[in-house]
Amino acid sequence: MSIKKLNFRKQEGLIFGIYPGSGVGADAGSGIIQGKMDEPSKIIAALKELAQGLPFMVRSYIQYNGNPEGSFITPADPSQYCKDNFRLDLALCYRTNESTMTGWHQFIRKIIREYRDVLVKIQITEEPNNPDSTSGGDGSSLNVRRAIAEGVLTAKDEITQLGLDVQIGFNAVISFNPRDDFWPGMAALNGNNFIGELDYIGLDFYPGVFRPLPPGLTMIEAVKSVLNHYRKINLAEGTIPEMVPIHITENGWPTNKVRNEEQQAISIKEIIETVFDLRRELNITHYEFFDLRDTSSEGWNSHAALESSGEGFQFGLMYDDYTPKKAFHVYRNLIEKISS
Repeated sequence: MSIKKLNFRKQEGLIFGIYPGSGVGADAGSGIIQGKMDEPSKIIAALKELAQGLPFMVRSYIQYNGNPEGSFITPADPSQYCKDNFRLDLALCYRTNESTMTGWHQFIRKIIREYRDVLVKIQITEEPNNPDSTSGGDGSSLNVRRAIAEGVLTAKDEITQLGLDVQIGFNAVISFNPRDDFWPGMAALNGNNFIGELDYIGLDFYPGVFRPLPPGLTMIEAVKSVLNHYRKINLAEGTIPEMVPIHITENGWPTNKVRNEEQQAISIKEIIETVFDLRRELNITHYEFFDLRDTSSEGWNSHAALESSGEGFQFGLMYDDYTPKKAFHVYRNLIEKISS
């Protein structure tokens, strides 16, 4: 099957994907979270089983820290997973406090040229309204909003010059704070109409993970609330048109000593089916799960923070030896049922 014939833009169903590593930074068994090394052959086998020949996105991350060469790409060598029906969704993390954007522009152009043969989506910054870098946010970096506005235009120019079919966007996390100035600030930066060049707007969300759901609120109700608020409040404040599709760029639900496989499988099924049910009303077209396997499935700690799911970062659809959890089969079946 030729990947050039596959449609990775809006279709009737959802277009799916996954971050295929374990905990971010653990490709070599060390980094932000300690764990086992990734095993590419097992990753490829799992991806093929999940995707079943359908268009499928492989999500990856690379950091810009002031060096136009970039650093810390995860998973390592993502191109190895982007054959046949698989294409790359690459998030460019902005981790610098420099005042000039010259290196950032060079970095974006270099990355697009380097991955042009497998790239289907490019994300400019990662969670720019999340100031906690330890949980993946770029929001503590100075000038991150300017990096989005200029980065989108730079990416558009490079993609146009190269004649590529690559979708450009940025993502964020949900905000229920009426005094949050992130989205009004993005609207104020639209002098050069970077918003008009967006192919999508992403959302990272983890209902019931970073904090428990409010008493009496079901998972389905929580997902509906988050997605409606994001489209109708957050994006409206940022003057992001409804015609710009929402991509769920990260979503997951971990296991640990008090969160078993059955609960994970049920939660994932409810979340994805709710996203699917709202896809037309809220213009949601893509969904990517985080992540494929646990960094470490040992040492489960019932008292650990929900965010880290114990010491092993156990968000995976698989255990750290690539044995599937129940949620792996749920995700596979949903892809078969509601993918485009």
